[in-house]
Amino acid sequence: MKQKNILTWAISAIVYLGLVIAGYTVFASLDSNNDHTDTHDEAKTNGNEEKESINEQAHKDNHTSQRSDGKDLHSDHVDQLESEVFTNVKYEEGLIIIDVKDKDQNSPKLEISHEKIMHLIIVSADLEDYYHIHPEEKGNGVYTLKFDLPENSYKAFVDIKPKNLAYQVSPTEFHVGKGHGEHKGNPLKVDTNLAKTINEKTVELNTTELGINKDATLSFDTKGITPEPYLGALGHVVILDDKGEEFVHVHPQSEEKTLFETKFDKPGIYKVWGEFKFDGKVNSYPYVIEVK
Repeated sequence: MKQKNILTWAISAIVYLGLVIAGYTVFASLDSNNDHTDTHDEAKTNGNEEKESINEQAHKDNHTSQRSDGKDLHSDHVDQLESEVFTNVKYEEGLIIIDVKDKDQNSPKLEISHEKIMHLIIVSADLEDYYHIHPEEKGNGVYTLKFDLPENSYKAFVDIKPKNLAYQVSPTEFHVGKGHGEHKGNPLKVDTNLAKTINEKTVELNTTELGINKDATLSFDTKGITPEPYLGALGHVVILDDKGEEFVHVHPQSEEKTLFETKFDKPGIYKVWGEFKFDGKVNSYPYVIEVK
C-alpha cells in the first residue's frame, strides 16, 4: 500500500512538472512573438518617420532650389520654372529704362550678384554688337542708364537675382531708329580659329567635346597674362544660341583659372563672349562654336 502511494505521488509530481514546463514554454513563445512584433512595428514606424523626414527635407531643398537665383547656367536649370518676376525694357532718347515687377505688380527686392544689382546684356539682332552694362535703381522697380546705341534692332537680357522669387532670363526685343524689322535668325559660321586678339591681348578658347546634356568645359588661354579682377571674378562668359533665345551667363570655377563649366540642352550653333579685363579695359572676345 505504501509503495502504491509513493508511485502515485511520483506520477503526480512528474505530470505536474510536465504541465509547468509546457506552460512556461507556451508563455515564452508568446512573449518572444510579441517582442518580435513590437520590434518590427517600431522599426517600421522609425523607418516611416525617417522616410517622411527625408521626403520633407527633399521637398524643402527642392523648394529652396526652385526659388533661388536667376539662371547662371542652363545652368543650373532649375529648369523651366514659371517666372514670378517680369521685366520690360525700353530705349528712349539715349536712356535705357528697365521696369521690374512681380506678378502682383510690386517691385521685388534684388540681391547683389557679382558686385552689381543688375547685369544687362544687349546684343544686336545679328549678334555682332555686344554690350554688358549695369543700370542703377531709381525706385519702384525702375532701373535706368544713359547709354548711346546706334540704330539697329536689339535683344536685351536682364540678368538679376530676385530674393525668394523664381526668375527666368528671357529676351526682350527693342529697336533704335527706324526701318528695323523683326529678327528671325543668324547665319553664324563656326570659327575655325578660336584665338582672338583685341587691344593687343590674345585669348584662345579651348573646349571639351561639346554634346547635349554633357558637362562642357570652356578654357580660355590668356597667353600667360592673368586677367585683372572684373566684377568679382577673373572673367565672365555669356552664351547665346543663333536665334538669340537661349541665354547662359557663366562664371569661372575658381579665382585662379579662366575655366568655365556649363551644359547645352540643344544642338546647334552658339555664340560665346568671353569677357576679360587687361590694363584697366574689359575686352569681349567673340567665338562661334557648334554643339552636335
